[in-house]
Amino acid sequence: MIENKLALAEWISGCALKNGADQAAVSISEQRSVNIEFRDKKTEQISESLQRSLSLEIYAGQRYSVHSANDLRKEFLSGFVRNAAEMTAYLARDEYRALPDPEYYVQPYTADLKFCDETYNSVAMSRRMEIAAEIEAAARAQSGRIISVSSGYSDSYSESVRVQSNGFSAEVRGTGFSAGAEVTVSDPDGGRPEDWFSAGSRFYNELPDTGTLGKKAAERALAKIGQKKIASGKYDMILENRAGLRLISTLQGPMGGGALQQKSSFLEGMLGRKVASEALTMTDEPFIVKGFGSRFFDGEGLAAQKRVMIGKGVLTNYYIDTYYGRKLGMTPTSGSGSNTVFEYGSRSLEEMIRNLKRGILVTGFIGGNSNSTTGDFSFGIVGMLIENGVIVRPVNEMNISGNAKEFWHRLTETGNDPYPYSAILMPSMRFDSVSFSGI
Repeated sequence: MIENKLALAEWISGCALKNGADQAAVSISEQRSVNIEFRDKKTEQISESLQRSLSLEIYAGQRYSVHSANDLRKEFLSGFVRNAAEMTAYLARDEYRALPDPEYYVQPYTADLKFCDETYNSVAMSRRMEIAAEIEAAARAQSGRIISVSSGYSDSYSESVRVQSNGFSAEVRGTGFSAGAEVTVSDPDGGRPEDWFSAGSRFYNELPDTGTLGKKAAERALAKIGQKKIASGKYDMILENRAGLRLISTLQGPMGGGALQQKSSFLEGMLGRKVASEALTMTDEPFIVKGFGSRFFDGEGLAAQKRVMIGKGVLTNYYIDTYYGRKLGMTPTSGSGSNTVFEYGSRSLEEMIRNLKRGILVTGFIGGNSNSTTGDFSFGIVGMLIENGVIVRPVNEMNISGNAKEFWHRLTETGNDPYPYSAILMPSMRFDSVSFSGI
C-alpha cells in the first residue's frame, strides 16, 4: 500500500541523517505493466511485470550522491543507507548541492486531476488479447496491399512516494493505457512503405475503438504508396501535429538550465527577446485534468505552476531546476516541463491544406540531428506534396535544414488540432519558405 511506502521512505530518510547526511531525499515507486503484441494473425508476445525501486539522494558536507535499490526490506536497507552515506564522504565538494528551499514546495493540494482509473484491475487479460487482435483485423480489412500488421495493447498502474528531509512529503498514483498498430504495405515499385497509428489515455474507457485504430494505421501506410523525392527548393510547409514533437525540441532543449549554464544553448541571454514569430505562444500547464504531464510538483518537490514559456514569440521563461538555478543566480521554475500547450488557431489541418497553393505536408521525421549551441538542424522527412490545396503525391528521402534562431520566425499559423496523445499538445503548424533537399 502507498501508506506503507511513505512510512518506509520516512524511515530511510531518518536513517540517512543518523549516518551523517545533512539532508536526504527518498523516492520509492512500484509499477505493474502488461504488454500484448499481436503480429500476422497470432500472438507474438505477452508480458507482465511488477517493478519496485528505491532512489536515495544524500547531501553531506556539500557533497552529493544518488543510490538505487530494489530490495525494500529494512534488514537490507539499514546497511545500504550506511554504506551510501560513507561513500558520499569521498566525493568532491559542490557548494550548490542542497535540497530546494522549502518555500518552493507544493502546498497541500485538494484538486482531483484524475491521474488514476480505479477500474484498472477490472480489465481482463482476455480483453487485452482481443483488443490487439481486433486492431490487426481492422487494419488488414482496409486493403489487399497490406503485407504485415503489428498491433499491440499495453497498460500500467503505478504508485510512488517522495520524502525530503527538510519538509517535503508526497504520494502519487496513476494509470495509463495505450493501443495501436504499425502497418507495412506493398508498393508497385517494389518498396514497402509503413506507418503507424496509436492512442493513449489515463482511462481505459477513453481509448478509441479498435476499428478506428486499425483503420487509421492502415490508411496512413497506404497513403505512402508511390512516394518519391521531388526537386530541392524552398517550399511552404505544414507540419502535422503528431510530427511536431521533433521540431519543438529544438527550442525546449536549449531552454534548460544545464544547457544555459554550460554555454551550450543558443537561447542564452534571450529572455525578453523574440525567438519566434507572434504565432507561437507556448505555455507549461501542469493542471490539465487527465493530462499525461499533469502534476502538483516536479521531481524535486517544486510546486507546479502555470508558466508562459514563449509568449507571442518572446522568450519569457527557462526550465530551471534548483541546482542550476543556484549556479546561474536564477529563481528555480522546474528543470522539466509538464503539459505543453499552445495558442491554437481557428483552422483544421484539412483547411490549412486547402489554403496552400504549393508546399509539403510533413507527416514524420527519419533521423537527423540538431545542435543546441548554434541552433542548426537537419532532419529527414516523409510527407505529401500539396498543389492548389490538394494532396497530389507522397514524398520521402528528403531533408529539411535550417537554424532554429531563424526557422521559428517563419511560423505563420497554428491549427486548432492539438495532438491529444502526448504531454506536448502541439497543433499542426504552417511555415513559409522552408529549405528542402531532394533531387
